[in-house]
Amino acid sequence: MTATATPRAAKAVGVTAVLVGLGSGLGFVRDLTLGTTFGADAETDAFLVAWTIPETAAPLLIEGAMAFVLVPLFSRALEAGDDLRKLVSATMPALCLALAALSAVTAAGAPWLVGVLAPGIPRADLAVGCMRLTSMTILTFGLAGYLSAALRAQHTFAPPAAIYLAYNAGIVGCVWALSGQGAFGAAVGVAVGGVAMVAVQAPAFALRLGRSRRAPGDGPAGGVALSWGVFVPVAVFTLARQCQVFIERYVGSSLPAGSISHLNYGQKLSQVAMVVSLIAATVSFPRLARAIAAGDGAAARRTLLADLVAAAAIVLLATAVLLVCARDVVTVLLRYGAFTEADAAATAGIMRVYVLGLLGQAVVGVVCRAYFCAARASWYPAVAMAAGLAVMAVLARPSWGVTGIAAANAAGITVTAVLLLVRVRTRIVALPLRDSAGPVGLLLLSATVAAAAGWAARAALAGLPQPVVLALTGAAITAVFCAVAVSTGALTTLTHPSGDTRWTRLRGGA
Repeated sequence: MTATATPRAAKAVGVTAVLVGLGSGLGFVRDLTLGTTFGADAETDAFLVAWTIPETAAPLLIEGAMAFVLVPLFSRALEAGDDLRKLVSATMPALCLALAALSAVTAAGAPWLVGVLAPGIPRADLAVGCMRLTSMTILTFGLAGYLSAALRAQHTFAPPAAIYLAYNAGIVGCVWALSGQGAFGAAVGVAVGGVAMVAVQAPAFALRLGRSRRAPGDGPAGGVALSWGVFVPVAVFTLARQCQVFIERYVGSSLPAGSISHLNYGQKLSQVAMVVSLIAATVSFPRLARAIAAGDGAAARRTLLADLVAAAAIVLLATAVLLVCARDVVTVLLRYGAFTEADAAATAGIMRVYVLGLLGQAVVGVVCRAYFCAARASWYPAVAMAAGLAVMAVLARPSWGVTGIAAANAAGITVTAVLLLVRVRTRIVALPLRDSAGPVGLLLLSATVAAAAGWAARAALAGLPQPVVLALTGAAITAVFCAVAVSTGALTTLTHPSGDTRWTRLRGGA
């Protein structure tokens, strides 16, 4: 959080963090419920193949393309003094119709999609049935993303931050209530959770929209309108990013039963930190969009740099903790019921490899937003993501097993992050290389020292109950990481009131 942020922005980050934290905590309960109820077998693999639909719809229609297009769109409309009701009436009905049609087509094409995504899966029939239910999320997630973008642009963050709390509550409740239905009950929960995402935001959306005042302007929204030229590049980038999951499921379907489940659990647990790391960037996105639209390069640079360093600090600390404590995390959270010791070992091994790509995931999540703030979105992020996918596709081979798939994922997203960061600093926001590389380099050093201290602490705690070992080792890693980061000045960007880091001042820059 920058020192230039207003108390209102700080409160928004705090509220968002609490609600996202609760949603992530319930997500742990969801994964724990799925793991202990179903384990990791052919049935869970079938459900996870069907879960590919909401996993694709969520980044495309909630946090990804929908937000990247609509938050700047609503922000520009507000900046111009336009009536948001006109913008909503011009965009929402057509969007709902398109999403409903896409949901229906996906449900009808479920047998073909299952055959494409996981041709070697044993329970294809169950996967098809579950996919027909989860296809509803294309409509509900799209509506949820639309409401979220409209509310965030008006600096209302609590209802959008609560959507995953509502979503996971729907899944957990249905798994418990429909336990006799097996994985099919979980698919029902996904559909119910999507409806809950919309319901939790609808009252705030109606209230905020009712406060909108009509202002002079031409066209359906005072000259601000949504076009395919804006949406398509963002959608292609988001779908390309989600293709990482498609590659994992495709290659994993030819591996022993349970491999897709192990990959899913390892990825879900390791990416919690990445989601948390993007909270500040989510709150600051409307500010970044307005700064870029207004040509305020200094404000855009301060916002982007602070978001980048904050995200790097969170994910690198998490990387150190998970490298050392992966087995402890998996055992404490999932090692119950049908989730066996072999499942825990496989999932922990995957996590240790996945976390090597967490920094790349966070950088992509922060930096890509700058490309989508202009009135016409850039195609470059999609090109960068395609390059990362090419790397992953080459490295993800069945002969290298699930660990090789996780390594390919980490390598591919890291390539994409580097490509995005190199270009954004010269074409979008004037971000000097030392201003970003300096703090991130020191945070990497902090994570390395902290991980070394964590291995020593864990060895010294051997023999204690595993939850105690996890808590004490995690605390030691966190303390060492913070001490090194503070002593080296890695977090200067987050505290200097002018937004000029010590890297700029050392070389005499402005």
